[in-house]
Amino acid sequence: MAAVDECTGTAPWRSVSLTHVEYPTGDFTGQLLAYSSLLPVFILVGFVTLIVFKRELHTISFFGGLVLNEGVNWLLKNIFREPRPCVHATLTTEYGMPSSHSQFIWFFFMYSFLFLYFRMHQTNNARCLELLWRHVLSTCLLSVSAFVSYSRVYLLYHSWSQVINGGVAGSIMAVAWFIFTQELLTPLFPKIAAWPISEFFLIRDTSLIPNILWFEYTVTRAEARNRQRKLGTKLQ
Repeated sequence: MAAVDECTGTAPWRSVSLTHVEYPTGDFTGQLLAYSSLLPVFILVGFVTLIVFKRELHTISFFGGLVLNEGVNWLLKNIFREPRPCVHATLTTEYGMPSSHSQFIWFFFMYSFLFLYFRMHQTNNARCLELLWRHVLSTCLLSVSAFVSYSRVYLLYHSWSQVINGGVAGSIMAVAWFIFTQELLTPLFPKIAAWPISEFFLIRDTSLIPNILWFEYTVTRAEARNRQRKLGTKLQ
């Protein structure tokens, strides 16, 4: 069953539990797309979790870019003041140009794409495997971005022009913020990490580490083995 074409369509609308996202009752596709519209919320929660447990400066910068991107979206909406194609009862904002979901998810995709291909350092071993991993991840992120964008049109929250302009705005913001982070912020990260307040909150800079996942894995494994040997020696 497709989403109704008008707000006054015959199909009643219902909200996803504990959220404001609505979809036509009995429409499985609409329900699936409604859940996909919640991905920006999950991404933000994931960022907060990473910041709390990792406390890495580039992650904090990425999150700051997302927040700034949301602020720009609010500003653009109040400049253009273009209404949505359908005013849902659960909405708190009446303007739809550009789509905040589209702008958010395309910022996330574009910044992640630039990070994967230009920020992450290449290693000499397993180069083909690393490139394959980056291609697969980029393709998945691209598919998710398109899926979220389409959900906003299908569920009558935005028109195609609002979604497309949101995607363009988010992509431009991502490129600008990536360049700003790389050229201006990254050289300052070592100094920022050395600040007393940064040391107090255990904030760190991993910019010069080629593969942080592999680095943390090898260091943790080596430390665990070292402690295991010490424990074995004490028990003898």
